[in-house]
Amino acid sequence: MTMRLPIATFTVLVLATATALSAHAQSTMDYAQAKQRADADEASLHALTSRAMRDAQARVLDDAIARCAAPDADTSPFVVVAELDAAGKVVHTWRDGGTALATCVQAQIAGRTLPAPPRTPFLTSFELSFTP
Repeated sequence: MTMRLPIATFTVLVLATATALSAHAQSTMDYAQAKQRADADEASLHALTSRAMRDAQARVLDDAIARCAAPDADTSPFVVVAELDAAGKVVHTWRDGGTALATCVQAQIAGRTLPAPPRTPFLTSFELSFTP
C-alpha cells in the first residue's frame, strides 16, 4: 500500500528536515570555520551597520573585562566568535585561547544582545590582544 501525503504536509516535512540539518551543520562547526564565517559576515555589512555592531561589541567587551579582569590575569591574545539570532542575541560561541580571562569573557558574551543582524545565522568575532 502506498501512502500519499498532501503537498502542504510534504512541504512542511521537507522544510523541517532542511532546518534541522542546517542547525546540525552549524552546531558541528569548529572554531576555525566559525571564525572564517564571522570574517565573511562582518565584511558583508554596510559601513553604518558595521560601526553600530563594533560599538555594541565594545560595550559588551568593556562589561565582560570589568567582570573578568584580575591584576594577575594572563593577558595572552584570544578570540571569541559569537553566533547571533534574528534579534541579535548570542546563541552560540566558540573560543580560541584557553586562559581564565578568555573563558570568563566567553561566558560573559554568551546570551548578550547585539544589534539585530541583517540575516541569520550571523557570526561576529571579538578579538582581544593586550599591549602594555
